[in-house]
Amino acid sequence: MSVVIVGDKATRDARIRAALSVLDPIVIELIDEGHKHVGHEGARHGHGHYALRIVAETFRGLTPIACHRKVHSALGDLLRSDIHAITIHASAPLR
Repeated sequence: MSVVIVGDKATRDARIRAALSVLDPIVIELIDEGHKHVGHEGARHGHGHYALRIVAETFRGLTPIACHRKVHSALGDLLRSDIHAITIHASAPLR
């Protein structure tokens, strides 16, 4: 997966993808939904609003909340510095 870094948004997206790589994902779809939140508090401070679809074997057998916890753990400080809101759809690959 290659990322072209152009300005702050691309840099932030690249940091998010790099942080999620510890989950060894098969699929990462990271959608910036910032345009839906113009004027919102988080948007004013440069923090992103995202929708994430992530597929990884590490989620197999876990409840949705356990999957979300794994994603939050992987994102760590980015949840304070770069991400204002994130909608997470996490699942294991189909067999």
